Amino acid sequence: MTGSKFVIGAVAGVAMALGATSAGAQQAIKFTLDWKFEGPAAPFVVAIDKGFYKAEGLDVTIDTAGGSLEPLNRIASGTYDIGFGDINSLIKFRDANPNVPIKAIYMVYNKPPFSIVGRKSRGVVKPKDLEGKKLGAPAPDGAYAQWPIFVKANNIDASKVTIENVGFPVREPMLAAGQVDAITGFSFSSYINLKDRGVPADDITVLLMADWGVNLYGNAIIVNPKFAAEKPDAVKAFLRAFNKGMHETVKNPASSVESVIKRNDVAKKEVELERLNMAIRDNIITPEVKKNGFGAVEMGRLDNSIEQIGLTYKWKGTPPKGADIFDPSFLPDAAARKVN
Repeated sequence: MTGSKFVIGAVAGVAMALGATSAGAQQAIKFTLDWKFEGPAAPFVVAIDKGFYKAEGLDVTIDTAGGSLEPLNRIASGTYDIGFGDINSLIKFRDANPNVPIKAIYMVYNKPPFSIVGRKSRGVVKPKDLEGKKLGAPAPDGAYAQWPIFVKANNIDASKVTIENVGFPVREPMLAAGQVDAITGFSFSSYINLKDRGVPADDITVLLMADWGVNLYGNAIIVNPKFAAEKPDAVKAFLRAFNKGMHETVKNPASSVESVIKRNDVAKKEVELERLNMAIRDNIITPEVKKNGFGAVEMGRLDNSIEQIGLTYKWKGTPPKGADIFDPSFLPDAAARKVN
């Protein structure tokens, strides 16, 4: 009997040691979102709750942020290893900071959600209607950053539009209260927030910039260059796990959004599910993604988008090429990225 106890104890000890080794071997990754835990963040947190990161040997922590520029500064400083941010802001950041070679490695919003959101009752139905109106726009907003391109593409007289710098928290409340006539924002955020504040859906105009001449990509996963150079296998493992989270979210949005709700005390499931479904429909599953799979970009299109940015942005150095900005070498294989 004593011998049996010893064997069992020895086996348990080995198992505990193996468990400790496995836990110790997990690669810690600090990840930053660009915003709060809302519906479209589901693929990132589903991958935690489903154990996809853990299965790849990763210990991933995910933090929220205050807008499109914050992830870039966090990644550049090395405070965070990987993040989620606007590729167009990244392009300008790289131009201003040529010695910080941050790159995008997985395109999430193949079609960006940058929008002008207005109210029909305040006379905003099409782009030219913004002339003579007041536009609420947070200075660090990724959508507002594309305003000059939107103006040029739609022949808007910008001198006739009053821009009011507003904070993110008051943007939709100000439009709901009629203090501004339109706002810049992400379509699935501003539209849903306005509806949630009681603005009738048929009074809301969503001018998706991508449908009005702004031919850009949107938010992508970006990586700190030092981390990518030192831990390339961890970066690839992160994308494999996230890619599984993306498949799961697209396949089962109603259950996937629960991963968001449990991380956001004020979120309502029906609101965040509608927001997530909008993002999947309008920004994630596009004809290009159906053709090429999740995560990839077409370099010709990315090159053209950089040229379009240059129409309204004065480059400080030589304009980058798409290959300077997006590195596809970390992507999961094509079969894993295929849209089912």
